[in-house]
Amino acid sequence: MAVADILDIVDAVNELCPWSGDPISADSLTLYRGKVVGFCNPGCRDKFEKATSHFDAAIDGN
Repeated sequence: MAVADILDIVDAVNELCPWSGDPISADSLTLYRGKVVGFCNPGCRDKFEKATSHFDAAIDGN
């Protein structure tokens, strides 16, 4: 089971997608730093996950 399958839209810290400004969708959630973050579609979610992984790696010195 994927992480996105166990996340609930009611737990999201946001109502609008940080990339597009559109309403978030239940199939486009991710867990970041212990918080559920929502996106309007899986493409925006995946773009966020890729971007944050680069920043997190840089901060962690990897």
